[in-house]
Amino acid sequence: MPMSITKTPLALVTASLLAASTAAYADTLIYAGQLIDGTGAAPVEDQTIVVADGRIKAIVDGFQQATANDDVIDRRSGTVMPGFIDMHTHLTSEMAEGSYIHKFTKSAADVTLDSVNYAKKTLHAGFTTVRDLGDSYNASIALRNAVNAGKVEGPRIFTSGKSIATTGGHADPTNGAKEDLYPSPTPADGVINGPYEAREAVRARYQDGADLIKLTVTGGVLSVAKSGQNPQFMMDEIEGIVTTARDYGMKVTVHAHGKEGMLRAIKAGVHSIEHGTYMDQEVMDAMKAKGVYYVPTITAGKSVAERAKIPGYFPELVVPKAKAIGPKIQGTFAEAYKQGVKIAFGTDAGVFDHGENAREFGYMVEAGMPALEAIKAATYEAATLLGAIDDFGTLEVGKRADVVATSGNPLENIDTLNNLNLVMKDGKIYKDSLN
Repeated sequence: MPMSITKTPLALVTASLLAASTAAYADTLIYAGQLIDGTGAAPVEDQTIVVADGRIKAIVDGFQQATANDDVIDRRSGTVMPGFIDMHTHLTSEMAEGSYIHKFTKSAADVTLDSVNYAKKTLHAGFTTVRDLGDSYNASIALRNAVNAGKVEGPRIFTSGKSIATTGGHADPTNGAKEDLYPSPTPADGVINGPYEAREAVRARYQDGADLIKLTVTGGVLSVAKSGQNPQFMMDEIEGIVTTARDYGMKVTVHAHGKEGMLRAIKAGVHSIEHGTYMDQEVMDAMKAKGVYYVPTITAGKSVAERAKIPGYFPELVVPKAKAIGPKIQGTFAEAYKQGVKIAFGTDAGVFDHGENAREFGYMVEAGMPALEAIKAATYEAATLLGAIDDFGTLEVGKRADVVATSGNPLENIDTLNNLNLVMKDGKIYKDSLN
């Protein structure tokens, strides 16, 4: 029986192939009335950012004509910038009245579900990347994996997992609890004594899947313990952590308020100091000599100082620390900036409400840092500290398309960064309040 062959006109085949090819190469064009690229360079007017496959394909002068298949995001009357990076967050918790009881009442599931909400708020505030510096139940590691898999909305997360403390120190989870409520914590729980346990704790974080190491080398404000600034790690313990972390390719950052703890950490080779409240000229000189970054967290300092005025908000041991330490951080930041210490943006979000991270910009500018440099601290400098500047952190060809925009000019009014109308991460739009 003869075969029947249906012939398709050549013109139709050609048109179909061309249409498929055009669709496959469709781009997203972002029209920027003012573009701040995050490198510290002066802003440029009337630019088009071309995004393809999650990365910046081109940045061209003027407003490039779109093809029929291109998507256009029109911010010709606004300012376009790189997605912001917050180098100090706690996505698995949020301070509130009565929250000290949560460690007894919230399960791992509760904490993890809370973190999904906090992560979305953070991303929608324009923070496309964060460091998470201390969690419970390894929830930030699970959250990072879920974000990376596209299961939940959130920023790109670099996490330390559980912070490392010494017995009774800041980040010892048993502080303030009856002895029979908790077993004695071990290095796997993030509590160490001596250099051997220090090494074990780092390896446990590596086994958990952490990206970096965070340790609490001095007392802290919110821990239920008397001192907010005393050194809490001996030199051999810090060295044990830093050298072991180096073997595993992990950077080390330290919570520190007091001078002696900072000096020990800098000498041991850590990469950044968080809070840094009582740093003086000797500490700043040491940081500059070693290239150590300062992550100030001014917003957290102001927040705890204000909340300490509310009767019963904090445990009695915490109140005097919050009132003494909190208000000093902005002044420390101002002096560190004048002295030329390298600064990366960080807020300690979770100590205050998630999604309010951009408040830090206003406090930085208020303390004397120009707006353009504050933006650079939250883009180029933060990405450099992460070791990821070749991948993201600035608006440059080949980098990830992490993009935010505001209707105002942040160089004239920094508070416009609290009201973004566009958030894009890896070329995907998560917020576009103008469409």
